Amino acid sequence: MSKTQSAMVELGTVAPAFELPDVVTGKAVGRDDVARNGLLVMFICVHCPYVKHVESELARIGRDYEGKIGIAAISSNDAVAYPQDGPEEMKAQAQRLDFRFPYLFDETQEVARSYDAACTPDFFLFDAGMKLVYRGQLDDSRPRRGEFGNDIPVTGKDLRQAIDAVLAGKRPDTNQRTSLGCNIKWREA
Repeated sequence: MSKTQSAMVELGTVAPAFELPDVVTGKAVGRDDVARNGLLVMFICVHCPYVKHVESELARIGRDYEGKIGIAAISSNDAVAYPQDGPEEMKAQAQRLDFRFPYLFDETQEVARSYDAACTPDFFLFDAGMKLVYRGQLDDSRPRRGEFGNDIPVTGKDLRQAIDAVLAGKRPDTNQRTSLGCNIKWREA
């Protein structure tokens, strides 16, 4: 299991625009279609053990914050080299977990590059003005495999606190810890 940390993009960065196909509905979904009182963009995938470890909590966050804040999940992995991260498997994952947010496929990987996404999962939370206010970990839990594993339960504590701050019109704590996951599977040039 490879370990990659998020890039910790500078706070205040404006959310890059995107328009990508939703693997469940087949419709194109853009940043401004999703944004509502802010925007949470999550770079995830199907096969990553770090994502598998937290995917049920991501679905809970989708249910808990549905209609309160905009949420979109994006998979940018090379689906040719990693077919388990392709649109059909993404759709099955979204349906199995009852994702309440669009799950978008970034086939060209341009959106991941524009966000400076580095790993799965990688989280970017923007306020209502589309300025980055949180980037970092979901919580302190890690999959048990590997030297960084632990027995801490998955709660989404760090991300939930940041979302709650945005919804309350406050700035999340700027003391933020990097997300940890598998590297995004970039296509060969």
